[in-house]
Amino acid sequence: MTSATARRLTAGAPAIAEAHFRAEADPYDPERNPDGYLNLGTAENRLVWDLLAPRLAACPPLTGDAARYGPLYGTPEFRRRVAAFLGPHVDPGDLVVVSGATAALDVVATALCDPGEVIVTPAPYYGAFDVDLAGRSGARLRPAAGGAFEIDPAAVACAITEARRDGLVVRAIAISSPHNPLGVVHPRQLLRELAQVAAELDVDVISDEIYANCVFGRTPFTPMAGLPGSPLPAHRVHTVWGFAKDFGLPGFKAGVLHTTDPAVRAAARELAYFAPLSTQTQSTLGELLGDAAWIAAFLAESADRLGRSYAAAAALLDAHAIEYVPAEAGFSIFARLSDAECPDEELRLWRELLERLRVSILPGRLFHCPRPGWFRVCHSVPAATVRTALTRVGAHLARAAR
Repeated sequence: MTSATARRLTAGAPAIAEAHFRAEADPYDPERNPDGYLNLGTAENRLVWDLLAPRLAACPPLTGDAARYGPLYGTPEFRRRVAAFLGPHVDPGDLVVVSGATAALDVVATALCDPGEVIVTPAPYYGAFDVDLAGRSGARLRPAAGGAFEIDPAAVACAITEARRDGLVVRAIAISSPHNPLGVVHPRQLLRELAQVAAELDVDVISDEIYANCVFGRTPFTPMAGLPGSPLPAHRVHTVWGFAKDFGLPGFKAGVLHTTDPAVRAAARELAYFAPLSTQTQSTLGELLGDAAWIAAFLAESADRLGRSYAAAAALLDAHAIEYVPAEAGFSIFARLSDAECPDEELRLWRELLERLRVSILPGRLFHCPRPGWFRVCHSVPAATVRTALTRVGAHLARAAR
């Protein structure tokens, strides 16, 4: 007999991960494997490896220090370089380094919540939050859906109030900023309004900012912890960041939690014992962060490529008269592929696309979208893959509409 936690984790494995591994096990190739999967379901930046490969190869040989035990929450030098990269509002002593943003989310939720306590998150939201924030901590996620595809502070306040009316303890609000799956960059005023809700209702904010440097639109990104004029005390904001998106290195599994709350930081350091990042990886990534000129050029080129990739994908959706939410950041477009009025219709279309068209995209229900028929379409892969996949989808939808 396994534990309740083990059973919960087994039952709640992220469908996002399942779809990824299925598609990657049998990838499309126009000549060698034309019946393989066209994967627009995985949020990876596959447009920048040509920039990363030579820079990683130029890293100096590892020293003996990289083979020895280091502090399990990150070496002092690595935390110093990460803090310098993240901005002047970040002190290295307030960083906890772990093996990926997923681990950082798990750590902060465990530090903040006892089993059964609530984290409210605006819907739609990143579907893996269900496991990342609640899988081991035992916290409950409660969606807060507004009337439009953006954070609605009033809806968040209502969700907190209703949860408390139900006798539940609410500990935090969780957001992704920039937003996943919408690709929206939250304006400062909206973040201030959300901070005001958190301050008035006495809850913390967990801000997943893993796409912070993947902005290609006009709205500037503002870190929640560095929000000018925030009504929420700094120690009540806990930020998660990592190298998976901004640097196109998801396989390195390098994540960071930034918190100025002494109690949360102390707990997070202890929890890092179970998810440390190797000293070798810290040495390699620290070397990258130490090259300021390369970092600036890389991030600028990455944002430019993402912008062009988004524009090309949006043009394809326009050509097929497919509605979508305009994006300014990230790797995906949230598109309406169906007039479905119930979740079952959305799932039926998802299976048709996956099984018959061999196109992997993710249905909105995995992101707790309150409206059926919406899908997350990732565009940060080679242009030919996006073009082939969306052409198939557009033709399929046109045939179905006849």
